Amino acid sequence: MESVSIRDVSLNFGAVRVLEKLNLDVMEGEFLVLLGPSGCGKSTLLNCIAGLLDVSDGQIIIKERNVTWQEPKDRGIGMVFQSYALYPQMTVEGNLSFGLKNQGMPRDQIRERIERAAKILQIEPLLARKPAQLSGGQRQRVAIGRALVRDVDVFLFDEPLSNLDAKLRSELRVEIKRLHQKLTNTMIYVTHDQIEALTLADRIAVMKGGVIQQLDEPHTIYNRPRNLFVAGFIGSPPMSFLDGEVMAKGNGFSFRLGEHEVPLAGYVAETELAPKQAAIFGVRPEHVEIHHEGDVPETALYPATVDLEEPMGADSLVWVSLGGHTLSARVDSSQRFRRGDKVRIGFNLSMASIFDQETEIRL
Repeated sequence: MESVSIRDVSLNFGAVRVLEKLNLDVMEGEFLVLLGPSGCGKSTLLNCIAGLLDVSDGQIIIKERNVTWQEPKDRGIGMVFQSYALYPQMTVEGNLSFGLKNQGMPRDQIRERIERAAKILQIEPLLARKPAQLSGGQRQRVAIGRALVRDVDVFLFDEPLSNLDAKLRSELRVEIKRLHQKLTNTMIYVTHDQIEALTLADRIAVMKGGVIQQLDEPHTIYNRPRNLFVAGFIGSPPMSFLDGEVMAKGNGFSFRLGEHEVPLAGYVAETELAPKQAAIFGVRPEHVEIHHEGDVPETALYPATVDLEEPMGADSLVWVSLGGHTLSARVDSSQRFRRGDKVRIGFNLSMASIFDQETEIRL
Protein backbone atom coordinates (compact mmCIF):
# COMPACT_ATOMS: atom_id res chain seq x y z
CA MET A 1 0.00 0.00 0.00
CA GLU A 2 1.19 3.50 -0.82
CA SER A 3 2.08 5.66 2.17
CA VAL A 4 2.74 8.82 0.13
CA SER A 5 1.54 9.46 -3.43
CA ILE A 6 2.64 12.41 -5.55
CA ARG A 7 0.25 12.84 -8.47
CA ASP A 8 1.05 15.19 -11.37
CA VAL A 9 2.63 17.71 -9.00
CA SER A 10 3.92 20.92 -10.58
CA LEU A 11 5.53 23.92 -8.91
CA ASN A 12 6.38 27.22 -10.57
CA PHE A 13 8.16 30.24 -9.18
CA GLY A 14 6.91 32.86 -11.60
CA ALA A 15 8.04 31.78 -15.06
CA VAL A 16 10.51 29.26 -13.63
CA ARG A 17 9.27 25.67 -13.60
CA VAL A 18 10.84 23.75 -10.73
CA LEU A 19 8.67 20.61 -10.80
CA GLU A 20 6.48 19.59 -13.72
CA LYS A 21 3.84 16.84 -13.56
CA LEU A 22 5.95 14.73 -11.20
CA ASN A 23 4.55 11.36 -10.11
CA LEU A 24 5.92 9.21 -7.29
CA ASP A 25 4.54 6.49 -5.02
CA VAL A 26 6.29 5.73 -1.73
CA MET A 27 5.26 2.41 -0.21
CA GLU A 28 4.29 1.81 3.41
CA GLY A 29 7.41 1.42 5.58
CA GLU A 30 9.77 2.24 2.70
CA PHE A 31 12.99 4.23 3.00
CA LEU A 32 13.05 6.33 -0.18
CA VAL A 33 15.96 8.64 -0.98
CA LEU A 34 15.64 11.66 -3.28
CA LEU A 35 19.11 12.07 -4.78
CA GLY A 36 20.52 14.65 -7.14
CA PRO A 37 22.77 17.71 -7.55
CA SER A 38 21.97 21.13 -6.11
CA GLY A 39 19.01 22.74 -7.84
CA CYS A 40 17.48 19.48 -9.11
CA GLY A 41 14.25 19.97 -7.10
CA LYS A 42 14.68 17.29 -4.42
CA SER A 43 14.34 19.61 -1.38
CA THR A 44 11.55 21.49 -3.15
CA LEU A 45 9.62 18.23 -3.56
CA LEU A 46 10.19 17.36 0.10
CA ASN A 47 8.91 20.80 1.16
CA CYS A 48 5.80 20.28 -0.97
CA ILE A 49 5.14 16.96 0.79
CA ALA A 50 5.64 18.68 4.15
CA GLY A 51 3.30 21.55 3.25
CA LEU A 52 6.00 24.21 3.52
CA LEU A 53 5.46 25.06 -0.18
CA ASP A 54 2.12 25.20 -1.98
CA VAL A 55 2.06 23.26 -5.24
CA SER A 56 0.96 24.96 -8.45
CA ASP A 57 -0.91 21.86 -9.62
CA GLY A 58 -1.43 18.22 -8.70
CA GLN A 59 -2.18 16.31 -5.50
CA ILE A 60 -0.30 14.98 -2.49
CA ILE A 61 -1.81 11.94 -0.78
CA ILE A 62 -0.58 10.74 2.62
CA LYS A 63 -2.10 7.55 4.07
CA GLU A 64 -5.00 7.79 1.60
CA ARG A 65 -5.78 11.39 2.68
CA ASN A 66 -5.55 14.27 0.23
CA VAL A 67 -3.37 16.72 2.16
CA THR A 68 -2.54 19.03 -0.76
CA TRP A 69 -3.92 22.11 1.00
CA GLN A 70 -3.61 21.03 4.63
CA GLU A 71 -1.28 22.73 7.11
CA PRO A 72 2.01 20.92 7.91
CA LYS A 73 0.84 20.12 11.45
CA ASP A 74 -2.19 18.24 10.10
CA ARG A 75 -0.33 16.03 7.59
CA GLY A 76 0.99 13.37 9.97
CA ILE A 77 4.62 14.09 9.16
CA GLY A 78 7.76 14.74 11.19
CA MET A 79 10.58 16.70 9.58
CA VAL A 80 14.32 16.85 10.30
CA PHE A 81 16.15 19.78 8.71
CA GLN A 82 19.73 20.36 7.64
CA SER A 83 20.09 22.90 10.45
CA TYR A 84 19.36 21.50 13.90
CA ALA A 85 16.92 24.37 14.72
CA LEU A 86 17.04 23.66 18.47
CA TYR A 87 15.92 26.19 21.07
CA PRO A 88 19.23 27.21 22.73
CA GLN A 89 17.63 28.29 26.02
CA MET A 90 15.90 24.92 26.53
CA THR A 91 17.35 21.62 27.65
CA VAL A 92 17.24 18.57 25.39
CA GLU A 93 14.15 17.41 27.27
CA GLY A 94 12.58 20.83 26.76
CA ASN A 95 13.27 20.73 23.03
CA LEU A 96 11.74 17.28 22.75
CA SER A 97 8.63 18.17 24.74
CA PHE A 98 7.94 21.66 23.34
CA GLY A 99 5.72 20.63 20.42
CA LEU A 100 3.83 18.06 22.50
CA LYS A 101 3.07 20.63 25.20
CA ASN A 102 1.70 23.01 22.57
CA GLN A 103 -0.66 20.24 21.44
CA GLY A 104 -1.94 19.95 25.01
CA MET A 105 -0.74 16.39 25.48
CA PRO A 106 -0.89 15.05 29.10
CA ARG A 107 2.42 15.11 31.00
CA ASP A 108 2.64 11.36 31.52
CA GLN A 109 2.27 10.76 27.78
CA ILE A 110 4.94 13.38 27.03
CA ARG A 111 7.32 11.74 29.50
CA GLU A 112 6.65 8.30 28.01
CA ARG A 113 7.34 9.49 24.46
CA ILE A 114 10.53 11.34 25.45
CA GLU A 115 11.85 8.28 27.31
CA ARG A 116 11.10 6.06 24.31
CA ALA A 117 12.78 8.41 21.81
CA ALA A 118 15.79 8.99 24.09
CA LYS A 119 16.31 5.25 24.48
CA ILE A 120 16.11 4.59 20.72
CA LEU A 121 18.53 7.44 19.93
CA GLN A 122 20.79 6.77 22.94
CA ILE A 123 20.52 10.33 24.27
CA GLU A 124 19.19 9.48 27.75
CA PRO A 125 22.26 10.98 29.55
CA LEU A 126 21.84 14.24 27.59
CA LEU A 127 18.27 15.18 28.57
CA ALA A 128 19.34 17.80 31.13
CA ARG A 129 21.90 19.50 28.86
CA LYS A 130 21.39 22.50 26.61
CA PRO A 131 22.30 22.46 22.88
CA ALA A 132 25.51 24.46 23.46
CA GLN A 133 26.79 21.58 25.60
CA LEU A 134 26.30 19.01 22.83
CA SER A 135 28.44 17.90 19.90
CA GLY A 136 27.15 18.16 16.33
CA GLY A 137 26.19 14.52 16.23
CA GLN A 138 24.35 14.78 19.55
CA ARG A 139 22.44 17.85 18.34
CA GLN A 140 21.36 16.01 15.21
CA ARG A 141 20.13 13.10 17.31
CA VAL A 142 18.03 15.55 19.34
CA ALA A 143 16.65 17.04 16.12
CA ILE A 144 15.67 13.54 14.98
CA GLY A 145 14.19 12.86 18.43
CA ARG A 146 12.00 15.96 18.16
CA ALA A 147 10.37 14.43 15.08
CA LEU A 148 10.32 10.96 16.63
CA VAL A 149 8.28 11.95 19.72
CA ARG A 150 5.41 13.07 17.48
CA ASP A 151 4.72 9.42 16.55
CA VAL A 152 3.89 10.28 12.93
CA ASP A 153 3.25 8.17 9.83
CA VAL A 154 5.99 9.66 7.65
CA PHE A 155 9.42 11.08 8.51
CA LEU A 156 11.01 13.61 6.15
CA PHE A 157 14.77 14.23 6.27
CA ASP A 158 16.26 17.23 4.43
CA GLU A 159 20.04 16.60 4.17
CA PRO A 160 20.31 16.04 7.95
CA LEU A 161 23.99 15.00 7.90
CA SER A 162 25.49 17.58 5.54
CA ASN A 163 26.74 19.83 8.38
CA LEU A 164 28.71 17.03 10.04
CA ASP A 165 32.26 15.85 9.44
CA ALA A 166 32.90 12.62 7.51
CA LYS A 167 33.31 10.39 10.59
CA LEU A 168 30.11 11.64 12.23
CA ARG A 169 28.20 11.31 8.95
CA SER A 170 29.27 7.68 8.73
CA GLU A 171 28.23 6.97 12.33
CA LEU A 172 24.84 8.68 12.09
CA ARG A 173 24.13 7.05 8.73
CA VAL A 174 24.27 3.68 10.48
CA GLU A 175 22.07 4.97 13.31
CA ILE A 176 19.42 6.28 10.90
CA LYS A 177 19.31 2.92 9.14
CA ARG A 178 18.93 1.12 12.48
CA LEU A 179 16.23 3.62 13.45
CA HIS A 180 14.23 2.75 10.35
CA GLN A 181 14.58 -0.97 11.04
CA LYS A 182 13.27 -0.46 14.58
CA LEU A 183 10.36 1.81 13.67
CA THR A 184 9.37 0.61 10.16
CA ASN A 185 7.82 4.04 9.50
CA THR A 186 7.91 5.48 5.99
CA MET A 187 10.97 7.71 5.55
CA ILE A 188 11.76 10.11 2.69
CA TYR A 189 15.33 11.34 2.76
CA VAL A 190 16.90 14.10 0.63
CA THR A 191 20.64 14.13 -0.07
CA HIS A 192 23.22 14.98 -2.72
CA ASP A 193 25.58 12.38 -1.21
CA GLN A 194 25.44 9.18 -3.25
CA ILE A 195 27.05 7.11 -0.46
CA GLU A 196 24.19 8.05 1.88
CA ALA A 197 21.68 7.16 -0.83
CA LEU A 198 23.22 3.79 -1.69
CA THR A 199 23.64 2.70 1.94
CA LEU A 200 20.31 3.92 3.35
CA ALA A 201 17.69 3.51 0.64
CA ASP A 202 15.25 0.75 -0.18
CA ARG A 203 14.78 2.70 -3.42
CA ILE A 204 16.47 5.79 -4.88
CA ALA A 205 14.84 8.46 -7.04
CA VAL A 206 17.63 10.17 -9.00
CA MET A 207 16.51 13.68 -9.99
CA LYS A 208 17.69 16.26 -12.52
CA GLY A 209 15.92 19.47 -13.50
CA GLY A 210 12.81 18.62 -11.48
CA VAL A 211 12.39 15.26 -13.26
CA ILE A 212 12.97 11.77 -11.84
CA GLN A 213 15.56 10.18 -14.13
CA GLN A 214 15.43 6.72 -12.56
CA LEU A 215 13.58 5.16 -9.62
CA ASP A 216 14.86 1.79 -8.50
CA GLU A 217 16.76 -0.23 -5.90
CA PRO A 218 20.35 0.92 -5.17
CA HIS A 219 21.87 -2.20 -6.77
CA THR A 220 19.98 -1.58 -10.03
CA ILE A 221 20.70 2.16 -10.05
CA TYR A 222 24.42 1.45 -9.66
CA ASN A 223 24.79 -1.48 -12.06
CA ARG A 224 22.16 -0.72 -14.71
CA PRO A 225 21.79 3.09 -14.91
CA ARG A 226 18.99 4.15 -17.24
CA ASN A 227 20.83 7.04 -18.85
CA LEU A 228 24.16 8.82 -19.07
CA PHE A 229 23.32 11.30 -16.29
CA VAL A 230 22.52 8.58 -13.74
CA ALA A 231 25.62 6.62 -14.74
CA GLY A 232 27.88 9.66 -14.28
CA PHE A 233 26.26 10.91 -11.08
CA ILE A 234 26.32 7.57 -9.23
CA GLY A 235 29.65 6.04 -8.34
CA SER A 236 32.81 7.17 -6.60
CA PRO A 237 35.25 6.95 -8.32
CA PRO A 238 33.00 7.72 -11.31
CA MET A 239 32.27 5.56 -14.32
CA SER A 240 34.63 6.00 -17.30
CA PHE A 241 33.01 6.97 -20.62
CA LEU A 242 34.55 6.12 -23.99
CA ASP A 243 33.11 7.44 -27.28
CA GLY A 244 32.85 4.99 -30.15
CA GLU A 245 30.51 3.09 -32.42
CA VAL A 246 28.49 -0.12 -32.29
CA MET A 247 29.53 -2.40 -35.18
CA ALA A 248 28.09 -5.63 -36.59
CA LYS A 249 30.45 -8.58 -36.03
CA GLY A 250 29.44 -11.99 -37.31
CA ASN A 251 26.08 -12.81 -35.77
CA GLY A 252 26.58 -10.27 -32.99
CA PHE A 253 28.01 -6.84 -32.28
CA SER A 254 31.21 -5.19 -31.15
CA PHE A 255 32.12 -1.71 -29.93
CA ARG A 256 34.73 0.11 -32.00
CA LEU A 257 37.02 2.15 -29.77
CA GLY A 258 39.57 3.89 -31.99
CA GLU A 259 41.66 1.09 -33.47
CA HIS A 260 40.29 -1.48 -31.00
CA GLU A 261 37.14 -3.58 -31.19
CA VAL A 262 35.46 -4.83 -27.99
CA PRO A 263 33.18 -7.86 -28.65
CA LEU A 264 29.79 -7.38 -26.98
CA ALA A 265 28.94 -11.06 -26.56
CA GLY A 266 28.67 -10.68 -22.77
CA TYR A 267 26.73 -7.41 -22.81
CA VAL A 268 23.05 -7.50 -21.75
CA ALA A 269 21.29 -4.94 -23.96
CA GLU A 270 18.11 -3.10 -22.93
CA THR A 271 17.14 -2.42 -26.56
CA GLU A 272 18.10 -3.88 -29.94
CA LEU A 273 21.57 -2.78 -30.99
CA ALA A 274 22.08 -1.37 -34.49
CA PRO A 275 25.26 -1.36 -36.61
CA LYS A 276 27.08 1.93 -37.14
CA GLN A 277 25.31 3.45 -34.14
CA ALA A 278 27.26 6.23 -32.41
CA ALA A 279 27.46 5.24 -28.76
CA ILE A 280 29.23 5.73 -25.43
CA PHE A 281 30.82 2.78 -23.63
CA GLY A 282 30.64 3.14 -19.84
CA VAL A 283 32.56 0.99 -17.36
CA ARG A 284 33.18 1.34 -13.63
CA PRO A 285 36.76 1.08 -12.28
CA GLU A 286 36.08 -2.21 -10.49
CA HIS A 287 34.96 -3.77 -13.78
CA VAL A 288 38.27 -3.04 -15.53
CA GLU A 289 41.07 -5.57 -15.11
CA ILE A 290 44.64 -4.42 -15.56
CA HIS A 291 47.86 -6.43 -15.85
CA HIS A 292 51.54 -5.76 -16.42
CA GLU A 293 52.99 -6.92 -19.73
CA GLY A 294 54.32 -10.45 -19.37
CA ASP A 295 51.62 -11.46 -16.86
CA VAL A 296 48.55 -11.24 -19.07
CA PRO A 297 45.53 -13.59 -19.06
CA GLU A 298 43.47 -14.12 -22.21
CA THR A 299 40.79 -11.69 -20.99
CA ALA A 300 43.15 -8.68 -21.01
CA LEU A 301 43.19 -7.90 -24.72
CA TYR A 302 43.90 -4.19 -25.05
CA PRO A 303 47.30 -2.45 -24.75
CA ALA A 304 47.30 0.72 -22.64
CA THR A 305 49.74 3.06 -20.85
CA VAL A 306 49.57 4.07 -17.19
CA ASP A 307 49.07 7.82 -16.63
CA LEU A 308 48.61 8.00 -12.86
CA GLU A 309 48.22 5.89 -9.72
CA GLU A 310 46.05 7.08 -6.80
CA PRO A 311 46.56 5.07 -3.57
CA MET A 312 43.25 4.95 -1.67
CA GLY A 313 44.10 2.70 1.28
CA ALA A 314 42.81 -0.83 0.75
CA ASP A 315 42.84 -0.32 -3.01
CA SER A 316 44.30 2.02 -5.63
CA LEU A 317 42.90 3.79 -8.67
CA VAL A 318 45.04 3.44 -11.79
CA TRP A 319 44.39 5.83 -14.69
CA VAL A 320 45.40 4.55 -18.14
CA SER A 321 45.32 5.76 -21.75
CA LEU A 322 43.65 3.49 -24.28
CA GLY A 323 43.28 4.51 -27.92
CA GLY A 324 43.23 8.21 -27.09
CA HIS A 325 40.78 7.74 -24.19
CA THR A 326 41.44 7.87 -20.46
CA LEU A 327 39.81 5.43 -18.05
CA SER A 328 40.38 4.18 -14.51
CA ALA A 329 40.79 0.73 -12.97
CA ARG A 330 40.43 -0.20 -9.31
CA VAL A 331 43.14 -2.60 -8.10
CA ASP A 332 44.27 -4.09 -4.81
CA SER A 333 46.80 -1.82 -3.08
CA SER A 334 49.37 -4.64 -3.19
CA GLN A 335 49.58 -4.15 -6.97
CA ARG A 336 51.85 -1.26 -7.98
CA PHE A 337 51.83 0.67 -11.24
CA ARG A 338 53.92 3.67 -12.29
CA ARG A 339 53.48 6.36 -14.89
CA GLY A 340 54.56 5.10 -18.31
CA ASP A 341 54.10 1.39 -17.51
CA LYS A 342 52.87 -0.64 -20.49
CA VAL A 343 49.86 -2.69 -19.43
CA ARG A 344 46.99 -4.66 -20.86
CA ILE A 345 43.37 -4.22 -19.80
CA GLY A 346 40.10 -6.12 -20.13
CA PHE A 347 36.44 -5.40 -19.35
CA ASN A 348 33.71 -7.26 -17.48
CA LEU A 349 31.13 -6.71 -20.23
CA SER A 350 28.23 -8.12 -18.21
CA MET A 351 28.63 -5.10 -15.89
CA ALA A 352 29.31 -2.48 -18.60
CA SER A 353 26.82 0.09 -19.93
CA ILE A 354 26.38 1.39 -23.47
CA PHE A 355 24.47 4.61 -24.17
CA ASP A 356 23.18 6.13 -27.39
CA GLN A 357 25.25 9.26 -28.09
CA GLU A 358 22.22 11.29 -29.18
CA THR A 359 19.55 10.34 -26.63
CA GLU A 360 22.00 9.33 -23.84
CA ILE A 361 19.64 6.42 -23.03
CA ARG A 362 21.03 3.00 -22.13
CA LEU A 363 21.07 0.60 -25.05
